[in-house]
Amino acid sequence: MVYGSDGTGDDEPLFRPYAVTGGRSEPRYHMAMETLISSMSIPDDEMALLTPEQEAIMTLCRSFRSVAEISALLRVPLGVARVVVADMADEGLVRLHQPRLDQGQPDMNMLERVLSGLRRL
Repeated sequence: MVYGSDGTGDDEPLFRPYAVTGGRSEPRYHMAMETLISSMSIPDDEMALLTPEQEAIMTLCRSFRSVAEISALLRVPLGVARVVVADMADEGLVRLHQPRLDQGQPDMNMLERVLSGLRRL
């Protein structure tokens, strides 16, 4: 997300999170915080049309990132990250890799990737 300095060394957002999400606090569909996100390849001329938030997420998700990682790295509330990512998925900018928890056992590869990502934070 877009941050600026107020002169005190503390970075503060230059916008309110609800402005980025259009006032929505929930994505259009359920997205667990461990959902992995990967960005799709798009032409440079289309990248120029993205919002700063979308561009930051596209850059971060060149390698798999969880929604929780996106939230932490961009320093925005988890709900804001979920809404923006869901909108981007609807536009075909990112791909969601939902965990398959309904099968009784979590995917060990997914858990290892999330753990690796959390360690990098």
